[in-house]
Amino acid sequence: MSLQNDLLLRTLKGEEVERPPVWLMRQAGRILPQYRELRGKLSGFIELVQTPDLAAEVTIQPVDELGVDAAIIFSDILVIPEAMGLHYELIEKVGPRFPTTIKTAQQIEELIEGADAASHLSYVYDAVSATKKGLNDRVPLIGFAGAPWTLFAYMIEGGGSKTFSQAKKFLYQNPKLSHQLLSKITTSVIEYLKLKINAGVNVVQLFDSWADLLTPELYSEFCIPYLKRIGDEVTGVPKILFAKGAWFALAQFQDLNYEGIGLDWKTSPKVAREHVGENKIFQGNLDPCMLYADAARIEHAAKNMVAEFGSSHIVNLGHGVYPDTPLENVKTFVNTIKSQSYT
Repeated sequence: MSLQNDLLLRTLKGEEVERPPVWLMRQAGRILPQYRELRGKLSGFIELVQTPDLAAEVTIQPVDELGVDAAIIFSDILVIPEAMGLHYELIEKVGPRFPTTIKTAQQIEELIEGADAASHLSYVYDAVSATKKGLNDRVPLIGFAGAPWTLFAYMIEGGGSKTFSQAKKFLYQNPKLSHQLLSKITTSVIEYLKLKINAGVNVVQLFDSWADLLTPELYSEFCIPYLKRIGDEVTGVPKILFAKGAWFALAQFQDLNYEGIGLDWKTSPKVAREHVGENKIFQGNLDPCMLYADAARIEHAAKNMVAEFGSSHIVNLGHGVYPDTPLENVKTFVNTIKSQSYT
């Protein structure tokens, strides 16, 4: 059965569309009262991620409530390190924590990878299948994974950080071991995304959330080769690369096998197009904090963003929607975009 709303897919294919598609990073979450109600009944975030029917329910909530043009599977980027054998916890109001971090060559050697690691994540593929059934072909479903460097950073650092100085120190002091770990992560991400595609996702997005912490030289050495492998080896559906703050790598993204390039709010469409050229679809890039403004200012910003990007654009924020964002403001943004027309 064909999708009832295929705006996102047609845009990623470079086809003419009547208006830009719109979805939001972190659209399934605490901005929605039905999500908060469900979370209140559970032990925590990880239980929700690992319960396929509940993950599917949460994934579909913003499609019903906001009318967005795509769903994104409710999961977590850190399921990959978990599947590789590095356990993590999610502490309320603190964030992710790894009780054990990677410090030695032996630890890297002991990590499982590739198809073996991906096989441990059946609950994600079951959630994809359940979501596809619940969506009933209304909109495309996006699957995602963390990019190798971002996952590496958590596995070395042990949790969130403003600097990820321990992870960067590891790159500088142990470049050979760093490449070994990044390679293992990459093979795991590739097999994971392939299984998500087999389960039914229509698009995949790669999140390089900590790209902006690296120098251009480090990014070229420790990120670009692995992003390229993923782009080349994951096939069958369109791919979007969102590397937050990586304005310095835009010219290199031009040659990677991703149809879409996500932009944060610090990169203008004009500058991005100058670096990337005409062969990519841009996604983004409203400042998430703009959604704290009044309705008139949100509407103006939304319309201005569409005008600046022109066609071949997927409307989104420059990062995830913040959990205390007023729901009515999110609806104002989405409805404003849906009222725009390219004709």
